[in-house]
Amino acid sequence: MASGYWVVNLEVTDPEFYKQYQAFVRPFLAANDGRFIVRGGQQSVVEGTVGPRVVVVEFPSYEHALRAYHSQEYQQGMQARLGASSANFAIVEGFDG
Repeated sequence: MASGYWVVNLEVTDPEFYKQYQAFVRPFLAANDGRFIVRGGQQSVVEGTVGPRVVVVEFPSYEHALRAYHSQEYQQGMQARLGASSANFAIVEGFDG
């Protein structure tokens, strides 16, 4: 079974408020079998346009990634992210093959 991924490209517009989301998301991901693969590290944009922060979170499956995102807990917790950043957010099935 292929993994599922949250692939997020974002710009933090309010770093202090964003800290609330960071405090929420780590335990949320741990409780939902998610783990950071990429979390805003150094990057070189070699084609196109990419925002200043790229995040990739891996889940056991695509369905698991969807379920975590659409959970009531995440929908409430992500309000801090929405108020502190702008983002492009995709849920993607990994390649199993």
